[in-house]
Amino acid sequence: MHRPIDDPGFGDGPGYGDGPGYGGGGSGGHGPVPPPYRPHPAPGAPSGPRPDLSGPRSGFSGSRSGTPVAPPAGPWADAHGVPDPGRVDPRVLGALLARHGWRRRGGAAGRYSRWTPPGTGTGTSLLVPESRAFPDCEDLLGEALAALAHSATPSAREVLTGLAVPSDEIRWWRDVPPGPAGTVPWTVREQLGSAARQLLLAGALAVRGRAGYYGARHRRPAQASLETVLVGASPGGRGLTAFLPVEPGRPIAVRLYHALHAAREAVDYQRATGGTEAFDAAVEAGVSRELTEALVALVRGTEGARIALEWAPAAGPPEGCAARPGPVEFSPGDLPALREASARYRTGEPAVPVRLTGAVVRMRRSGPRGEGTVRLRVLGGAEVPHVRVTLDEEAYRTAGHAHLVGLPIRVSGRLESRGGFRRLTDASEVVPVQVDEVERDRLMKALHENLDFFGEACGPED
Repeated sequence: MHRPIDDPGFGDGPGYGDGPGYGGGGSGGHGPVPPPYRPHPAPGAPSGPRPDLSGPRSGFSGSRSGTPVAPPAGPWADAHGVPDPGRVDPRVLGALLARHGWRRRGGAAGRYSRWTPPGTGTGTSLLVPESRAFPDCEDLLGEALAALAHSATPSAREVLTGLAVPSDEIRWWRDVPPGPAGTVPWTVREQLGSAARQLLLAGALAVRGRAGYYGARHRRPAQASLETVLVGASPGGRGLTAFLPVEPGRPIAVRLYHALHAAREAVDYQRATGGTEAFDAAVEAGVSRELTEALVALVRGTEGARIALEWAPAAGPPEGCAARPGPVEFSPGDLPALREASARYRTGEPAVPVRLTGAVVRMRRSGPRGEGTVRLRVLGGAEVPHVRVTLDEEAYRTAGHAHLVGLPIRVSGRLESRGGFRRLTDASEVVPVQVDEVERDRLMKALHENLDFFGEACGPED
């Protein structure tokens, strides 16, 4: 199980910061971590199999069994996910061990240090060289990495993941009443995973622009940006760790860092003064309805929840962020403020004027004449996958003719926030749009495959 991030000594100790660029024992300065001693392979270089970081569309990949995922094989790892000792910086390994609760227990000064597992300290200890100047550095690193790969300590896999894929780590904890024998119900685990996914998605949306309410906007590219995220749950089921690879995940981690602190300050302001205007200013930091809803899901049914970020030691802290940020905590007493802010964001987001291009995929009207409703698959002009639009009789006929010959249409209007920015109002200037032959053939193929559906859709409303 992860050590709580607010446990005395978490991330502190002689092992975290003995080399240049680390703050010694949590009391010294924190500078950027120096680059590894050996150059990393260039992208595409024949240095080993490429990492398979693809995950499900939910934005998480890995195990739901309660144990951390094994690190993927990649340019710095063998087929079993164990990093190549020739490419591991011993100072980065020491920083990760200290972060995950391993204890430094002496060693030969200036040559190597001995590390024992967290908790009671029983189990295989590791010898980690101080630097690559030590003659047998690579052999010691290889033995230490092999011991981590065979260790029963859950944090050992997280250390290997941090070495194989340099990642920023986001941790969630929920204080929930224990079940029989200290277990956590399966539904509680699912709630934690769902809330964590929502929070990561909110961060990915905020990277693409600031808004109080996104709805369907930017959702598809935001979900795609989370496909490289790895996840591991603590054995007790009360904690969860997500690993965001520095490339391309750091912008999401940075945005969440600012958004979580802004949300905490806005909640404090609302509880102290009763005003919600602080949430308006927090939008610029990345706070949105999606983020407040994620926090509500995280805190609901608990005695409190915490979220903490740790930067990848190999990359160092990003500019404008604390080198070792503390956890951000939310309690059940924050829920009314978060819910009020969520409702405020939903109703306060204005409609967006757009001029979009889309392919007609559904047509429906109540009779042979008059206005009708058209569903468009958006090809450009708006950050949503589909919209519905009500057209007058002439525009509806234009849309039908364009669909029959395999052409999209262009339409101007206002994308309404009601319904999640899925409806276009005040539609005008409906015209067919010429496309290249490849796209037209694809549209015509889709039409012929769904002729029966199209005929039904043109009929009366069910």
